[in-house]
Amino acid sequence: MFLLKAWRATAFGVYGYLNFTKTAFLEHSKKFKLEDMEVTIEGKNCIVTGANSGIGYATAEGLASRGANVYLICRNKERGEAALSQIKSSTGNSNVHLEVCDLSSINDIKSFAARFSARDVPVHILVNNAGTLENKRITTKEGLEVNFAVNVLGTYTMTELMLPLLEKAAPVARVITVSSGGMYSTPLTEDLQFSDSNFDGAQQYARNKRIQVALTEKWAETYKDKGIGFYSMHPGWAETPGVATSLPGFSQRLAGKLRTKEQGADTVIWLSLQPKNKLVPGAFYFDRAEAPKHLPFAGSGGSHALVDSIIEKLRSMAGLIS
Repeated sequence: MFLLKAWRATAFGVYGYLNFTKTAFLEHSKKFKLEDMEVTIEGKNCIVTGANSGIGYATAEGLASRGANVYLICRNKERGEAALSQIKSSTGNSNVHLEVCDLSSINDIKSFAARFSARDVPVHILVNNAGTLENKRITTKEGLEVNFAVNVLGTYTMTELMLPLLEKAAPVARVITVSSGGMYSTPLTEDLQFSDSNFDGAQQYARNKRIQVALTEKWAETYKDKGIGFYSMHPGWAETPGVATSLPGFSQRLAGKLRTKEQGADTVIWLSLQPKNKLVPGAFYFDRAEAPKHLPFAGSGGSHALVDSIIEKLRSMAGLIS
């Protein structure tokens, strides 16, 4: 087990350094097609969680600049209002709106979903971007480990509650979940809230991101006849406020090598704009191309039974079992 963990860490580090930096993005971008991004989505309704900074902000701004009606889902009202003002100013799009919601709280998510659903408007694009990496164990007011609460349970609950509105936008509706290459370093596990007394925030974050990829794959299979596309993606190693705060050592070591938030958001926007017949349901994307979900010999796979068991636990925690 020790040797396998060591191999995963080494393989991830090497693969990441070769592919996830700003230099790698510039190299990969030589194959990008300009016309892929020269698409307008005027009138389409887009929800972006965690949109007040970093990749979420760049995603919301990119969608707004292409004419979309964009709903910023932010935990902090003041930061959300600042992002709202900046995006409206930079894009000239007045159809940008703020919704305050704490993605670590099931009750908050349900309250938002009820408010938004009352509008009875189709949701064309849901971007599950909100995420957190707390290095010390923190418990939410609902008694959940906070990384799991935001990254996994919040993402799961938001997606499930938005399904009726996504169906209204079929067959063009899609859900894009911002995962992380960190998931390459860990297998799927049912230990959702990191029961080990030696809490490791970075490892928990990687586990969370692995689950997001598995959820995306399962959603694509479960709802294949609903006209909704499900995709996960990795933004690369980007310079964002979250990275600087949660991984200061990593941020300092790679100073000057990290991607910009716009480069990190590039594939999210690309996935939002492409015809669905060009995309692979349930796939994991990186730099505008389908990417592997596992590194060679990493032993990071999980059975269908394990995925089903995790989803049953999530449904129960979210209070979505009928």
